[in-house]
Amino acid sequence: MIPKETVNQIIETARIDEVVGDWVNLKKRGANMLGLCPFHNEKSPSFTVSPAKGIYKCFGCGEAGGAVNFVMAHEQYSYPEALKYLANKYNIEIEEEEQSPEQVLEANAKESLFIVSDFAATYFHEQLLSSENGRAIGLSYFKERGFREETIEKFKLGYSHDEWTNLTDAALAKGYNLEFLNKTGLTIVKEEKKFDRFKGRVMFPIQNISGRVIGFGGRTLSADKKVAKYLNSPESDIYHKSRVLYGLNLAKKSIISQDRCFLVEGYTDVISLHQNGVENVVSSSGTSLTADQIRLIKRYTQNITILFDGDTAGIKAAFRGIDMILEEGLNVRVLAFAEGEDPDSFAKNHSTAEITESLDKESFDFIRFKTNLLLKETGDDPIKRAGLIKEIVGSIALIPDPIARSVYLQECSNLMDIGEQALLSELNKVRRNKLTKRIQQQERDQERDEGPPPDFFHEVGNTEGEEKSAKIDVLAEQESDIIRTFVQYGSIEIEIPTDTETEGDSESIQASVAEYLVFEIEKDELHFNNPVFRKIYHLFKDAVENETQVEERHLVTNTDNEISSFTIECLMEKYTLSLNWEEKHKILTLTEDLILPKKIHKGICSWRLNRVEQLIGEKQQQLKRKDVDYDLILADIMKLTEAKRKLAHELGRIILH
Repeated sequence: MIPKETVNQIIETARIDEVVGDWVNLKKRGANMLGLCPFHNEKSPSFTVSPAKGIYKCFGCGEAGGAVNFVMAHEQYSYPEALKYLANKYNIEIEEEEQSPEQVLEANAKESLFIVSDFAATYFHEQLLSSENGRAIGLSYFKERGFREETIEKFKLGYSHDEWTNLTDAALAKGYNLEFLNKTGLTIVKEEKKFDRFKGRVMFPIQNISGRVIGFGGRTLSADKKVAKYLNSPESDIYHKSRVLYGLNLAKKSIISQDRCFLVEGYTDVISLHQNGVENVVSSSGTSLTADQIRLIKRYTQNITILFDGDTAGIKAAFRGIDMILEEGLNVRVLAFAEGEDPDSFAKNHSTAEITESLDKESFDFIRFKTNLLLKETGDDPIKRAGLIKEIVGSIALIPDPIARSVYLQECSNLMDIGEQALLSELNKVRRNKLTKRIQQQERDQERDEGPPPDFFHEVGNTEGEEKSAKIDVLAEQESDIIRTFVQYGSIEIEIPTDTETEGDSESIQASVAEYLVFEIEKDELHFNNPVFRKIYHLFKDAVENETQVEERHLVTNTDNEISSFTIECLMEKYTLSLNWEEKHKILTLTEDLILPKKIHKGICSWRLNRVEQLIGEKQQQLKRKDVDYDLILADIMKLTEAKRKLAHELGRIILH
C-alpha cells in the first residue's frame, strides 16, 4: 500500500510531456504538444498533450488521462505499478508495508513474469562477470567481438552455463515459482523433467520501451551445426516478438533528436553501432519486420534507414517489409554494405566520424535503390524489364502522399528510360485494384456486422418522440455546459451584482464560480439527470460547504474513470490559438474566461428555462386526468409561464407560444 502523501508527491512531480515523451515523439503546437497516438494507428497526429494542465487526449480514438493513466494504458500496468514506475523515474522513495508470503503469492501473474525475467537477466549477467566459466567462455566471446565493459553493462549481456538446470535450480532456491519460469520460457518443463532453455549460450536480454526485461535471445558458442545459432524466448503474456524492437528503450531519445532511425537485423549490430556513437539504431531481432514494429518507430520519427549486409538475396527477401514501411507513410532509405561486411563489422573497423559520414552519404532512397538493384538483373530481357516496372510501380503505389508518389514516378521514369505517363497509368491501375478490394472487403464486413433493416413505418412520422428526444438532448447539453464550467473555472473569483443600489451604482460581491453555481442550483432545486454530472457536482458542493476547493489534478486522477474522463474532455480543447496568433494578425480574441460572468448567468438561465418548460409540460399532462384540482394546476401553469417569459427576456429570446 502506497501512502497517500507519496501518491500526491508522484502525481505532482510527474510531468506529462516528459512521461509521454518517453514513448511518443512530441512537437510543440501553441501551448500544447502534438504527436502520433500510441493507442491506435493514425497517419496524421491527433494525440495532444497539455503540459500546463498535466493531461493528454487523442482526438482520434478518445484515449485521455494524466501521467499515471498514460503509463497504465501504454504499459498495461495496474495503478500501483504505474505509480512505482513514475516514482522510479523521478527518484521518489516509496515506503510500503512489507507484504506477507500470501500477498506475494497473490501478486499479479503478469508482474511475476517480469520479476522472474529480471532475476534471470541479473543472474546471467552476474555469471558472465563473476563465475569462472562465465569469464572464460562468455566474457571472452564478447571481448573478442570488441565489446567494452561499459557496453556489456549497458546492454546487461550475460552467460548461461552449459548445464541442464543451472538457472532453474538457482531460481527455485531463491523462491521463484516454476510455473512462471515455464511461462517465460526460461525453463522447459516436460512431465517430471525440467531443464534450462538457454544452456550454453551468451545472453542478450530483450527489454520493452520502458526498460523492463521481457525476454531473451541466446547465441550458442557450440560448433555443433545441429544446434540453432540463435534462440529466442517463446511468446508469453509479456513478450510478443512482433511488437518489440531490440534496443528501442536505449535508442528512443536519440531517434527523436536525430529524427532518424537505423534498422538492422541482429543484436550485435545494435550493440556495435551504439558503442561507436550511433545510438538511434534498433533491430527486429532476426524476425520479419511487422506492422506493429513499424508503428513503434513511427512514434518517434518519419525517417528510417535500413542497413543491410552484402547479401543480395537477403535484401530482396526484405522488400516486403520495406513495402509495409512505405504504406505507413514513412520515408525509407537503404544502405547496403560491401559483400562480406555487415553493420557489426563495419562499426568495428571504422571511426565514429567515418560511420556517420557513410550512413549519410552512401544511403539511397528505397525506390532508387530497388530500381538500380533489379535493373542489374534484368539486362536486356524485355519480359524481366516489364516485371521490374510493375514491381517498382507497385511499391510507389503504396505511398499515401500523392506528391511523394509523383516525385518517385519522375525519378523512375528517368532511371528506367520509360515515359512517365505509362508509369502513371500502371500506378493508377494498381491503386484502383487496391481500392476495389478494400471496398469489397468493407461491404462484406458490413453485411456480416449489420442486423436486420429498420422498420420503415416505425421510423417515419414519430414527431412526438423526436420532439421529446430533442428536449432531452438540449437538457443534456445544458447540464454538460454547467459541469464543464465547474471543472474549468470553479476556483476563479468573479463579481456578482446584488439587488441593492447606492447612488445609482450597482453593488457586487466577490465569490468563486463554484460558490455562485452551487447557490443558484440549490436555490432553484435543480437536479442533474446524468449520473456522472451528479457525482462531479456533489464533489464541488461538498467543497463549497467545507470552504475548500476541488483541484483539477484530483479530478484528473480520480479513481472513478467516468469523472476522470469527463474532466479531461473539459480541460483539453481540440483547437487552440498559437502563442503569437493575436500579435501576428492584430486581432483581439475574447477567450471564455473574459466573458465568464455573462456565460455563467446565461447558462443557469437556460437551464432554468428548460426546466420550467418541462414543468409546464408535466402540468399540462395533469390536466388530462379527472382526479385533479384544475384551478390549482392552471394557477401553477400561469406562474410557470410568467417565469418562462422573464427567463426568455433575460436571455433575449422571443416567446411565440
